[in-house]
Amino acid sequence: MQIECIFFGPFRDAIGEKTVHYRTDADTVGDLLCDLETEFPALRGELVTDCEDDERTIAGDTVVTKDTRNVVHIDGLETDLEADAVIRLVPSVYGG
Repeated sequence: MQIECIFFGPFRDAIGEKTVHYRTDADTVGDLLCDLETEFPALRGELVTDCEDDERTIAGDTVVTKDTRNVVHIDGLETDLEADAVIRLVPSVYGG
């Protein structure tokens, strides 16, 4: 299936594009994020704490939305994916 992934801030810089239409067999958001870390090595460790760990979590304060809804408020990394979903990846921003 194809998923639209929209990257913000340093994530966009890391892959060199704002939007990627990504083909995946991932069933969940967590699986998709691990796929993206493999596809784009500059993202490794930035999206998921550890793709090999069954207790993986979203890395840092990264915000991941599926169709405008924060996945934390759905099923976290276990949130199901459907074809044509839009995933937004927003890094935490610190400043003052």
